[in-house]
Amino acid sequence: MKTSWALPPYAKPDMIFNAIPEDERIWVPQAPNIWFRPLFLDTVGGAWFNLLRVRRSGVLSRHRHPAPVYGYVIKGHWHYLEHDFIAAPGKFLFEPPGETHTLVVDSDDEMITMFNVNGAMIYVDEDGKAIGYEDVFTKIEMCMNHYDQVGLGKSFIEQFIR
Repeated sequence: MKTSWALPPYAKPDMIFNAIPEDERIWVPQAPNIWFRPLFLDTVGGAWFNLLRVRRSGVLSRHRHPAPVYGYVIKGHWHYLEHDFIAAPGKFLFEPPGETHTLVVDSDDEMITMFNVNGAMIYVDEDGKAIGYEDVFTKIEMCMNHYDQVGLGKSFIEQFIR
């Protein structure tokens, strides 16, 4: 027997799509050779899921978070300067709130990791002083600007926002 159901009022439909897109324009540039692909932008809870893609070796960022972060490595390898582990395909990671860490990619091989960031990403200098931040709203703004520039339109990001 088939059961039917309806969305609650004001709810948006399910999101099902290819996480790694065929259209390169969906990747949003974050810095030289660094992109992110939005998967889910939670404006109510202040969180986001995205894929981070890096195509160069080097130090990417020193940062901390006020809330937990979860990650899953899809491709490539990377590590944090502050820890003695290598993030490799299939590895899951948890970043506790308040910990400062510095993401480093040691190879020019492509790295892709899925991150669930809650709250914000606070960029810090060598002394731990805040020098910048990202949150779900700055991510949305970055996406809107990029999608407008590449011809997808500012509204393209709306499909990932809840």
